[in-house]
Amino acid sequence: MLLSTLCFFLANVCVKEVAHLPAMESVFFRCLIASVMCVIGLKRAGASLIGENHLMLALRGIFGTTALFLFFLTLQNMPLASAQTVQYLSPIFTATIAIFVLKEAVKPTQWFFYAIAFGGVLLIERVDERISPLYLALGIISAFCSGVAYNLVRSLRGREHPLTVVFHFHVVGAIVGGISLLFNWVTPTDWDWLWLLGVGIMSQLGQVFLTDALQREKVASVAIVNYTGLIYAVSVGWILFGESHGPLALAGMVLVVFGVLLSVLYTRRQSRIEEIEATAA
Repeated sequence: MLLSTLCFFLANVCVKEVAHLPAMESVFFRCLIASVMCVIGLKRAGASLIGENHLMLALRGIFGTTALFLFFLTLQNMPLASAQTVQYLSPIFTATIAIFVLKEAVKPTQWFFYAIAFGGVLLIERVDERISPLYLALGIISAFCSGVAYNLVRSLRGREHPLTVVFHFHVVGAIVGGISLLFNWVTPTDWDWLWLLGVGIMSQLGQVFLTDALQREKVASVAIVNYTGLIYAVSVGWILFGESHGPLALAGMVLVVFGVLLSVLYTRRQSRIEEIEATAA
């Protein structure tokens, strides 16, 4: 999981290095490279490329691509750590949307934890003049779209091969990104090609390590390690991009991580209690 978090973070750094290119151009190259790697993996696994649940796969691709595009926009226009912190709200939206999509209840205590996390985001926005309300809103919408996409992935669990689901996400991103290039193309320089290649490779490696971690360890443990990415973002953002953060902004980031982590741990605890009660009954 540490390797996964590091790879995803390095992919974010690569995106920030090509901030002068259109965000959708970065989405295109990221998804194109990942699509090729998914095809190779599916061929080796003998699984279907097109799948059977076409509408849900398409929706997963659309919401995933929208989330990725908006996240890349925030990376390019917000401090690295702040953009990553806002994206950490996605588990909250995942749980909230699951109420309606998967009929999974959210306990009152969890709403309190969610309020803590959102309070942290508002604190960051109020004390950091570099964050405009527009890009903050886009970041929140990105986290919401991620939440929808995650619920679609969970709905497809056991019905489609995992790589088939990932492949549709990348294919939609590559198609939409390719169309956008017809209207807004900026030719990358020599170093830009390297950064764009890094976005694709590091993102795919992060996904591979994440999948492996989820198969080996409990979700709560994996989620906790994921938030070490904020340490990378604060330190590297300061070293590479000169993005310093005041005490209140750092406190806001801690609130976001704290609120989401409390929710994750609380959910795991409730699941264990329900399992014990079911066994006792």
